[in-house]
Amino acid sequence: MKRKMRGWLFFMTIVILLVSACSKKEKAEESVPKPEEKIEVIALPKVEEVALYMAPFTGIRSEVENTRRPVLATINNHPRARPQSGISDADIVYELAAEGYVTRFLALFQSELPEEIGPIRSSRDYFVHIAKGLDAFYVAHGYSPDAKGLLQNRFVDNVNGMQYDGTLFKRSKDRKAPHNSYISGENVLAAAEKTNSSMEMQKMPSYSFHESIEDAKIGDTASSLVVRYGSDPNFSSTYTYDAEKGTYERTVNNVLAVDKIDGKKVELSNILVFETAHRTIDNVGRQAVDIDSGGRAYLFHAGIMKEIEWKNVDGILMPMENGMPAKLVPGKTWIHVVATKPGMETTATYTP
Repeated sequence: MKRKMRGWLFFMTIVILLVSACSKKEKAEESVPKPEEKIEVIALPKVEEVALYMAPFTGIRSEVENTRRPVLATINNHPRARPQSGISDADIVYELAAEGYVTRFLALFQSELPEEIGPIRSSRDYFVHIAKGLDAFYVAHGYSPDAKGLLQNRFVDNVNGMQYDGTLFKRSKDRKAPHNSYISGENVLAAAEKTNSSMEMQKMPSYSFHESIEDAKIGDTASSLVVRYGSDPNFSSTYTYDAEKGTYERTVNNVLAVDKIDGKKVELSNILVFETAHRTIDNVGRQAVDIDSGGRAYLFHAGIMKEIEWKNVDGILMPMENGMPAKLVPGKTWIHVVATKPGMETTATYTP
């Protein structure tokens, strides 16, 4: 009896081991893919590259290309015309003597066209030539005798408040003439249509820009700068560098330069000083300013100063370094055009 029981137990043990071995084999076979089975590959979504367009006058990149023609407006800089409207939106501001040491601005708008620009003031012949070089639609209210001939002969596409005072140009009630003429961005475009002027950019400037502000930090340290037109503090500009922002703020006679529209500070990435010959041509003090011959220049950006040159390149007053356009820091630029007498060493002084 015991012999039969041991035989039975031995038989059952063999069966259990065989079943267990088969089960493990089946699981192993299931885990190994069969040759005819295909492994599904999941394709990742394709990342499209976004084209970045460089703004021609600021070097700032964006996803949308802006091909609007630049607008150049003569803006009043008399103390009673301050603060000016639209000035913080200008890509470039040229500051030039108009009568003696009294200066005016040529504000260039291409990246943005503000809702209000002004006060608009009268033109000079060298203002018109700068507009021609930039192929800009030119805005002024009034003119010197030389400028009048150029504008009336359509030397540049333009609109003038002498013909459109009270229509395209509006008078502000809180200021007195000649410090109260304004034009809106909307009316600039309406003026271009009325004068059959294209607002598509035809001429691309050859400005050059650094890839980053760090690339520009080669030169003499200059944390602040003063540019003087004569001895009147109302026409002396002080620029102070903010290392955290990488920009300069502007004050005139200790008053911070802001935009009348919204109180926004004028913040600049580059300050240029171009030296050239000036000559008084009448008893009003109007100037003849040489914008053709080129000459010495200073470049301030990234908290440093460089001595460079400027040249008239195809009508554009261009900063030059070693025979090539000097590289600027991307952002807005202020260009001072000053007289060779007394010279830049007196006109533009800086503090390390």
